Amino acid sequence: MSRIEQFQYDNRIVRAFGMASFIFGIVGMLVGLILAFQLIYPALNLSQYGIPITTFGRLRPLHTNAVIFAFVGNGIFMGVYYSLQRLLKARMFSDTLSWIHFWGWQVIILCAAVSLPMGITTSSEYAELAWPIDLLITLIWVVFGINMFATIIKRRENHLYVAIWFYIATWITVAVLHIVRSFELPYSLFGSYTLFSGVQDALVQWWYGHNAVAFFLTTPYLGMMYYFLPKAANRPVYSYKLSIIHFWALIFIYIWAGPHHLLYSSMPDWVQSLGTVFSIMLIAPSWGGMLNGLLTLRGAWDRVRQDPVLKFMVVAVTAYGMATFEGPMLSIKSVNAISHFTDWTIAHVHVGALGWNGFLTFGVLYWLWPRMYRTELFSVKLANIHFWTGTLGILFYAVPMYWAGWTQSLMWKEFTPEGTLAWGNFLDTVTQIIPLYAMRAFGGTLFFTGTIIGVYNLWKTASQGNFLANEAAEAPARVPHLAPAAGDHWHKWIEQRPIQMLIFSAIAISIGGIVQIFPMVFIESQVPKISSVMPYTPLELSGRDIYIREGCVGCHSQQVRPFRSETERYGEYSKSGEYIYDRPFLWGSKRTGPDLMREGGKYPDSWHYNHMIDPRSMSPGSIMPQYPQLADNQLDLSLLPAKITALRKLGTPYPKDFENKAIGEARAQAKRIANSLKEQGIKDEGMEDKEMMAIIAYLQRLGTDIKAQKTN
Repeated sequence: MSRIEQFQYDNRIVRAFGMASFIFGIVGMLVGLILAFQLIYPALNLSQYGIPITTFGRLRPLHTNAVIFAFVGNGIFMGVYYSLQRLLKARMFSDTLSWIHFWGWQVIILCAAVSLPMGITTSSEYAELAWPIDLLITLIWVVFGINMFATIIKRRENHLYVAIWFYIATWITVAVLHIVRSFELPYSLFGSYTLFSGVQDALVQWWYGHNAVAFFLTTPYLGMMYYFLPKAANRPVYSYKLSIIHFWALIFIYIWAGPHHLLYSSMPDWVQSLGTVFSIMLIAPSWGGMLNGLLTLRGAWDRVRQDPVLKFMVVAVTAYGMATFEGPMLSIKSVNAISHFTDWTIAHVHVGALGWNGFLTFGVLYWLWPRMYRTELFSVKLANIHFWTGTLGILFYAVPMYWAGWTQSLMWKEFTPEGTLAWGNFLDTVTQIIPLYAMRAFGGTLFFTGTIIGVYNLWKTASQGNFLANEAAEAPARVPHLAPAAGDHWHKWIEQRPIQMLIFSAIAISIGGIVQIFPMVFIESQVPKISSVMPYTPLELSGRDIYIREGCVGCHSQQVRPFRSETERYGEYSKSGEYIYDRPFLWGSKRTGPDLMREGGKYPDSWHYNHMIDPRSMSPGSIMPQYPQLADNQLDLSLLPAKITALRKLGTPYPKDFENKAIGEARAQAKRIANSLKEQGIKDEGMEDKEMMAIIAYLQRLGTDIKAQKTN
């Protein structure tokens, strides 16, 4: 018989991540609430006062990063550090590594909080951070991995419970996704260009972006569900066999689904079809996990009505089921033709973020805090108020956004009996849904209020308790690699071998990415070139970087889909060869403003100048922020030579020594635009040296490389 060993669990690191989670949750949700109100009251952007850091375009990536990586990220590590120790019957391998992980992650969050409002961004959704921060993320993720796997190796429990399978798959997949998405060539301390361009970059981005949702917002939370839900219900998981099918099917299928974000785009049809097929298949393992969670509560529904922890968890798992049903449905082309670029997608995302991630985090916090502080929850009544306020908040958020999405799509596609667009002015489709944006803001306010109540409840719980920093435990010493007993399930073999689990998980998640990405990168015929498409001029390149800095891609797409309604509204549909020099691609995922793919030459330079100074002077009722600072900011061209050099290394055919001429060419083009503005009645002095010249140059270039064909 094995000797009994005594040891202690580390609760300090769990508490630290838990506190960081709800503190950053408040911050991230507050920024989201500000954004919601900016869409109703554009003056809240404050850009008219020359304050660019508070504009929608700059705050939106701050909101998404704060909620995903600060609130949810810290929540993941809280759950992992608590459950992993107890499932393995071992303290974490190294307290030092645990704290390096904690403080390193908070430094990453603070770097994001500073850099994103400053306009330091790559513009790639969920991967907006500058390359030095990417390196820091890599380092801290490796620290987390070493600590986790070293703890698994020194464990006292032979069997690896299902939650640990999901933690292992999360670690390896996020590592692969982050490294591939971060293939970039720096040209300055914070600036870089992606290794991939155009269509290739779009595929890599949504292979990363969709699976960042899958393996950061989903798989670790499924691991937490498999641990904390049975603990809170005091019941075993419903089905061991279902958990095996759920795990392996989910991690294999999920990785293929990214291209469903690119349906009807310039992406080759075979890639789109793969994304659709695997997205529809994804409903089976997703719902297998949901049912495994809900059926764990069989016979415990009386407790659900009384226990706020279980209420949060039940709604969380239900929201997961709703989101993972809707995702595959949105991947069907006929449905995607309606939903894409609309607020329907915003509703879908927030059902998952608020319901699944938010509510499961709150449920785990309410379960953990009294146990670590050795006391009762301060107020069950407040927890119930939090639950109902949050639930109503989700409903008041999501339902108006579904309504807004359907309204947008129907208006965009509607024709008159005479065959013309019924709503030819895009702005009509924006002003129509402002009341729905107001309802969304009310829902967000409710959810935010519930979060404040929850944090207060946890603080009071801690105040009345006595924190147990090192929790005493004992367990038999492990006898490694026990042979499976007669009648054991075949999967028991791999559950005792973490390295094999890691290797098999890596193989499962790699196949889809290899099949999709490699042909796009190495088979030239996948992206047919167009001879008339030329690299950006130095001034246009500078303007494009300003466009990225200001977050314009958050509201404007650059992808005309092959629909009659879009070609009538915007012009010739987009071709893959038009984007071969775009690093990064800027197709966008939401149209709060019109598509800009064919913007070039549509309006005179003066229109763009006045529109940037005050959008409502040219488009009454517009909710776009003002950008008067572009007419005041000096145009900094000092990095142009480095940018040209980096782009040439990546394959952009700039002539030899062009970097030495780039600044002169940029100034000459800026002078021509300034002269054009003077001829059109704008007499500002020194215009040729301002950022406005660069953004006008870029906008006037868009879509002009090919001759638009007349649509009938």
